[in-house]
Amino acid sequence: MQSPSDSRPPAPSTLRPSPFPHPVLHALHALARVLLFPAYWALDQLLGYWAPAARPSGLQWLSSAAGAVAALLLLLACLPLALPGLLLWLPLQTWRRPFCYQPPPQCWTPPAPWRPPAEPARCFGFLSANVCLLPHGLARFSNLPHSQQRAEAVGAALLAGLRSARYGATGCSLQPTGAPRGMLVTAVPAGLDFVCLQEVFDLRAARRLVRLLAPNLGPVLYDVGALGLQPGPYLKLLGSGLLLASRYPLLRAAFRAFPNARREDALASKGLLSAQAQLGFLDGRRVVGFLHCTHLHAPSGELGVGSKGSWAGRPPTPAVGAEGREKAQDESAPGTEGALPAEDGPVRCEQLRLLLDWVEHFEAESRQEAEAVAFSMLLGDFNFDNCSLNDAREQEHQLFNSFRDPCRLGTRLEQPWALGTLLSTSALNHSVACSPEMLRRALEQKEGRLRYLAGPPRGSRPSEPWRGRRLDYITYRGAPGGPLSPEVEQVTFSTALAGLSDHLAVGLRLRVSTPS
Repeated sequence: MQSPSDSRPPAPSTLRPSPFPHPVLHALHALARVLLFPAYWALDQLLGYWAPAARPSGLQWLSSAAGAVAALLLLLACLPLALPGLLLWLPLQTWRRPFCYQPPPQCWTPPAPWRPPAEPARCFGFLSANVCLLPHGLARFSNLPHSQQRAEAVGAALLAGLRSARYGATGCSLQPTGAPRGMLVTAVPAGLDFVCLQEVFDLRAARRLVRLLAPNLGPVLYDVGALGLQPGPYLKLLGSGLLLASRYPLLRAAFRAFPNARREDALASKGLLSAQAQLGFLDGRRVVGFLHCTHLHAPSGELGVGSKGSWAGRPPTPAVGAEGREKAQDESAPGTEGALPAEDGPVRCEQLRLLLDWVEHFEAESRQEAEAVAFSMLLGDFNFDNCSLNDAREQEHQLFNSFRDPCRLGTRLEQPWALGTLLSTSALNHSVACSPEMLRRALEQKEGRLRYLAGPPRGSRPSEPWRGRRLDYITYRGAPGGPLSPEVEQVTFSTALAGLSDHLAVGLRLRVSTPS
């Protein structure tokens, strides 16, 4: 195992379906999972009974208590199987590549290669969404149970945007459009080429998504994470939750886990998934694009691998008066202008530093000298926003000097059309929050944003007017001095996953052209 101080990523792996170098290791890993599954399922059910939404009132608590006792007894009965399964599973992680690769079916046809200058510009569609597909018991803490059914529904919603891409609808304008535009929409944006999902922790849910996405989109990277015993030391029982699907062929991929983690996040192998896609040819050279997907450390007071926002029944954060603001300013770090201390800010800042280093190394190792780079994208759930004073350290990180965020005008200054992406957990079961059209209409109004978007972090004052916390980012950059230039045409905030996730999906349409 590599030491935490070694931030250089491993050489990108050759893409092959099995994450193991030998079929025997793959078979043993499958056997280990079979032995572990009964105990895993029983523990998952038991956790579900502890979730706030599962705590019934009146006489219903008797049946709930009986179910919890039954799950506990089943868990104890399954331990004799789980122990040898765990002892087999742990050493196998040493040989396992940290992701699975699902190649497209034989009938798959990728998009026609882009060949500038015959085709001066091409648009590429990106989508990032946190889908909260945790094991059922953990998902109940986010007020989002039934992970398997939600996975099917999420896949169906994504297919709506993929089908139009399949028939060549890119929506690329012929001329540059100037400043990017932002829109709040009901459906998944059409013409998707790359989909990055976060919190696909449940492997059964991941496989449901893969079965839907691979035939309709193309190659998929899933089950991402360096599991087992890792430097720290940590025992990683959950992967990173990242899933990347592409319309274009993938050439190389690599994953690197963050060496720093706290609380529940220490159980998950969060990190950076990087991939290189082949887009076309320019003067005989290959045109490529880089995608970097991540999910940063979750803030304190939240379930690190899932729950976000305030829970139903929890009293709202009181307003901070003048006396409280003065006290907070005395306790805060210089330059945070009265923000309450954010203990997780340094963790995320270190993760941002590491991922920037990993991005540079992956692109340097993957790129051939003759290749032309169309874009480099960094996207995912960053778990901080650009408005809250608690997130001041992250907002001023050098990341935003390397990658451009089209929703951001500056530190704590957003585009007027930018919108928060984190929904209020306590409102997820409301009829409005479960309807894409009704939720879109609600978020267009101030009252709806106050009700359905999660409030500011504890100790932070809400901005005026309140437009929510934007935790989900799609950032981009081009290759300095290269023959291709990327420009954002449109950013979309989609309610297509209403009732299926506690986040809005974020889309971006990027126009790449040869300089005139």
